[in-house]
Amino acid sequence: MEQVEDLFTQPSDDDTLTLGAYAERAYLDYAISVVKGRALPDVCDGQKPVQRRILFAMNEMGLAADAKPVKSARVVGDVLGKFHPHGDQSAYDALVRLAQDFSMRYPLIDGHGNFGSRDGDGAAAMRYTEARLTPIAKLLLEEIDAGTVDFVPNYDGSTDEPRLLPARLPFVLLNGASGIAVGLATEIPSHNLREVASAAVALIRNPKLDDAELMSHVQGPDFPGGGQLISSAAEIRAAYESGRGSLKVRARWKIEEMARGQWQAVVYELPPNTSGQKVLEEIEELTNPKVKLGKKSLTPEQQNLKQSMLAMLDAVRDESGKDAPVRLVFEPKSSRIDQQEFVTMLLAHTSLESSASVNLVMVGADGRPGQKSLRDIITEWIGFRFATVTRRTRHRLGKVDDRIHILEGRMIVFLNIDEVIRIIRESDEPKAALMSAFQLSERQAEDILEIRLRQLARLEAIKIEQELASLRDEKAKLEELLANESAMKRLLIKEIEADAKQFGDERRTLIQEEKRAVAEARVVDEPVTVVVSAKGWVRALKGHGLDAQGFSFKQGDSLYGAFECRSVDPLIAWGSNGRVYSVAVALLPGGRGDGVPLTSLIELESGSRLLHYYAASGEQQLLLATSAGFGFTTRLGDMVSRVKAGKSFMTIDDGAEPLVPTPIWPGASAVACLSSDGRLLVFGMDEMKALSGGGRGVTLIGLEARQTLVSAVPISEAGVTVYGEVRGGKVQSETLSGTALAPNIGKRARKGRAPAVKFATFKPRSLEPVLPAVPKAS
Repeated sequence: MEQVEDLFTQPSDDDTLTLGAYAERAYLDYAISVVKGRALPDVCDGQKPVQRRILFAMNEMGLAADAKPVKSARVVGDVLGKFHPHGDQSAYDALVRLAQDFSMRYPLIDGHGNFGSRDGDGAAAMRYTEARLTPIAKLLLEEIDAGTVDFVPNYDGSTDEPRLLPARLPFVLLNGASGIAVGLATEIPSHNLREVASAAVALIRNPKLDDAELMSHVQGPDFPGGGQLISSAAEIRAAYESGRGSLKVRARWKIEEMARGQWQAVVYELPPNTSGQKVLEEIEELTNPKVKLGKKSLTPEQQNLKQSMLAMLDAVRDESGKDAPVRLVFEPKSSRIDQQEFVTMLLAHTSLESSASVNLVMVGADGRPGQKSLRDIITEWIGFRFATVTRRTRHRLGKVDDRIHILEGRMIVFLNIDEVIRIIRESDEPKAALMSAFQLSERQAEDILEIRLRQLARLEAIKIEQELASLRDEKAKLEELLANESAMKRLLIKEIEADAKQFGDERRTLIQEEKRAVAEARVVDEPVTVVVSAKGWVRALKGHGLDAQGFSFKQGDSLYGAFECRSVDPLIAWGSNGRVYSVAVALLPGGRGDGVPLTSLIELESGSRLLHYYAASGEQQLLLATSAGFGFTTRLGDMVSRVKAGKSFMTIDDGAEPLVPTPIWPGASAVACLSSDGRLLVFGMDEMKALSGGGRGVTLIGLEARQTLVSAVPISEAGVTVYGEVRGGKVQSETLSGTALAPNIGKRARKGRAPAVKFATFKPRSLEPVLPAVPKAS
C-alpha cells in the first residue's frame, strides 16, 4: 500500500505522462477505491462503506427501533443525496441485505414488507417496503454523538459523515461479510454474539491467551439458517489461526414416523448459501438428467445415478411457510429402505451437504487490507474499543467540566443576586463589569446574562450544590478511568457483558464432527471378464473362462486383453504421459455390443493417449516400468482415483513411455528385464522398490545410449519365455530356466547379457513369465 501511495505522490519533471503510467495510476486508484471503499468490511465496526452510510443516515432520520418506519425509497434518497453518490439499486440491495434474517445473523434493519426469501426471490421495490433500525443497531450508533469517532466531509463537502461507527461489539464477526475486490476477496462467516463477547472479555483479561483457550470461547461459525458443522475441531482451529480454510456443513433433518409403518425424512435447517429451491432443482437434474454438451446420450454415470435415485426416492416437496421457514419433505420408495442410507444418498448428491469458505480478509485498524486470524480480529477490535471509550470519556469529562464551570458561576449569582442585578442595570458593558466584580470567566458571564429574571427567582442553592456534588463525583470517576488502565478494562468488560446479556441468544448451528456423506452404489459381487480392444473400447461380460474367439470388435479393431476379475474391482488405464485413470468395473457396459470407448468415461489429458489397461482386485501387486529403464512395484488400488481426470502416477522421461504393467503372482521371486539391443538381466525381487504414491522408481537395467527397455516381468524358478522377431517378421520364442538362465542373473541396474536362445539374430519383442493361467496382452 505504501508503494501505491508513493506512486501518486511522485513529482513529475514535466506535464507529459505516458499511456502506460496513466493506465497504471488509474487502475491502482480504482483498485484502492474498490478495496477500501466498496468491497471489504472494516475490522473496527464490521461495516462496508455503503452499510455504514445507510445506518448513519437512518440514525440521522430518527429511525430508531421504537420509531415509525418510513418508506425505503426515502432512506435510499437520503443516502444517495448526502453520502453515497452511486446507483439507487445498489444502495437498496445493501439495505435489503441488512434486513434479511436469513442473510444476517443479527439484522440491523427492521424491514416491513417483502424483503425477499432464502430461495432467491428478490425484494419488492423500494417504494413498497418500509424500514427502521433494529434494537441491536444501537450498539453501532448509540455513541455516535459522544465524540467517539472522527467525522470526515461527504463527497461534496456539504455535510460530514463518520469514518467509522463506534461499535460496542465486533460486528465483523457477528454478521460476517462477503465481497470481491481487486486482487482480494473476503468470506467471513457469522458467529454467535455470546461466544464472541466471551472471547473478547477473555482477551481483555489476558492478552496472552493461547489459541486453544480462545477457541474454547468461539467454537466455530454460527450461521443464520442453523445447519450442522461437521468439520473436526482441528480443521476449525486451523482455519481461524490462518484466516483461511474450508469447513464442511450439512443440513439438519429428522425422521417422521407415519401410519402403517411408513416414514419420511424432513429437512428443517439448511447450510449457508443453500435454498430449498436449489435442492429441488438438483434432485430434478438427478432424476431427469439432460445429455451433456458434446455427448449423444446420457453417460453411464448419469444413468446409474438416475436409477439409484429413482430406486430410493418416491417424492419430494417443499412445505416451507410461515410456520416452518424450512421444511423439505423426502418420501422413500419403500418403508423398508434403510433410513441412514436414504439420507446419505441425499446428502452426497445435493447441496444439503456442502462447504463453507472462510477467508478473513478485511481492512485493519491501520487502514490496510489483509488476512487476519481470529485472534488478530478480536485484538484489533479491542484496541479500537479502548480508543473509543477513551474518547467518549474525555468528551464526557469536557462536558462535565463545562457544566461545573457554569454552575459555579450561577452559585455566585445566587449568593450576590442583588448586586448582580444592580450591575446589569447600571453598567454600559455588563459582561465586563460582572467579570471584573466577581472574577467570572467570559463563559460564566455570558451564561448569567442569558438567564431570565424569573429563572433567577427560582434558583436554589441546594439544587445547585447537589448537581455540583454529583458532577464533581462523576469528574473524579472519569479522571480515574483515564488514569487507570485497570479501571478502563473493568468498564469495557462490564459493558460487553451487559450487551451480551441483553442481545445474546443461543447458538443455532450445531457443531458435531461427522464423516462426509459418500453414497456408494450397491454392486453385486460377481465374476466378470473385462474385454478391452486395441483401440480402447471396453465392456464387462459376466462369468470367467469365456472363449476369446467369441468376442466381436468393430472393423479394424482387435483384442488388447481379457481380464478375469470381480464386478467390484477397478479397471486401470495408463496414459502416455504417466497419468493413470480408474473406472469401476460395475460402470462398464455389458451385453453383446462392442462396449464404449474408455475415453468417454474419463477425462483424458490433452496431447496424451491411452497405452495399457489392467483390471483386477485392488490388492493385486503390479510391476510398472518405463522404456527409460526405471520401475517400481505398487498395488492396483493405489492408482484408483475418484476424479475422472485421473492422477499423475508414473514419472516419464522425455522420449520414454510406460511399458505393459505385469502382475506379481504368488511365487514370483525375481524380475527379468529385456533391452532393445537384446540383453537380458535377471535380479531378485527384493531389490525392487514399492511406491504406493507412484514416481520414477529405481533403475532396472543399465542401458546404452539410444537403447530402451523393451519388457520387464516378474518370474519364478520356472523361468521366462523370450519372444523375438527374426528375419521375415516371424516371431519366435524360447523358454529359459535353471542353468540356461544362470548367465543372465545379476544385480539390479547391471547391463545383463544376451540370452542363450537358438535364434542368433533377433529383434527383442517381449518377455513372459512361465506361470500357469497368466493373463497376457497381445
